Amino acid sequence: MTRTPLTYDLSFATPAFVGDAAQQAQWRTPPLKALIRQWWRVVKAPQFGFNVERLRSAEEALFGTAASDGEHMPSHQSLLRLRLSTWEQGKLTSWPTGEPRETHPEVGRPVGTELYLGFGPLAYDKVARSAALGMTNGLKRNAIDDKSVATLRLLCPVQHQADMQGLFQLVAWFGTVGSRARNGWGSLQIAHHDLKPLTRDNLRPLAVSRPLTECLDIDWPHAIGEDRHGPLVWKTRVTGNWRQIMKELARIKIAFRTQPALSLAGVTQGTFAARHLLAYPITHQPRFLCCTARCCWWSEPALPSDTPA
Repeated sequence: MTRTPLTYDLSFATPAFVGDAAQQAQWRTPPLKALIRQWWRVVKAPQFGFNVERLRSAEEALFGTAASDGEHMPSHQSLLRLRLSTWEQGKLTSWPTGEPRETHPEVGRPVGTELYLGFGPLAYDKVARSAALGMTNGLKRNAIDDKSVATLRLLCPVQHQADMQGLFQLVAWFGTVGSRARNGWGSLQIAHHDLKPLTRDNLRPLAVSRPLTECLDIDWPHAIGEDRHGPLVWKTRVTGNWRQIMKELARIKIAFRTQPALSLAGVTQGTFAARHLLAYPITHQPRFLCCTARCCWWSEPALPSDTPA
């Protein structure tokens, strides 16, 4: 089998809580392989008509399987080979002071934006009255900071090279790993000469968007939703360091969570509507059992095709 090498330089735009078995942050290949599989499904799903069984068979053929009964597809190793230049431990062992704050209408006062988005890996220090790294099984957690770098080397079958390059383009735009990654922690930055900036013109050829109403008919992440204006993708226009970025993400989430349209007034506990929103943390809202789409994208007015999304 002929394999082709691909090399990507990795770093984080925001601290990453990528834990080992003891929840100690470390550069590791398993979370990166999981991220590759996640975006591989997005790239390949349209080719299989979003049929999960056909997609699963193709995924097992490429990434390997150890759960086969031997009839459909014998157990075998992954056809991909991954290697990191370092398995270095995270060096962020003390959370920096000066956490930004944002007013939360339901709390009635400013709250720490990093604790708001990172509760779990982060905890509240009652003495310092600010965020601090949390504890797990008696061990203080750490994180990989935004200055740490690693090189990922990948060997893939030559017939899968185009798919790998497409998914790494998506990972460079949207990829996050580790605990609380969906709140913006562990946002990857990837350097490679073939990678392009995020614009509608650069996103369109990857053909990974479909109408949001169709996306919600399937209960696993498989596409980027779109409406009549185009892909439902937004980009924060923030300058400065990661603290300013996380402050802006917290501001957006607080505004989204507390808008009148999401009020539970008049909702009977234990009932279900066509779609519910599940969010965390809970402040003063009643606790409801909810179901939700895997991701929620905010849409801005349509942008010119040559404008960054």
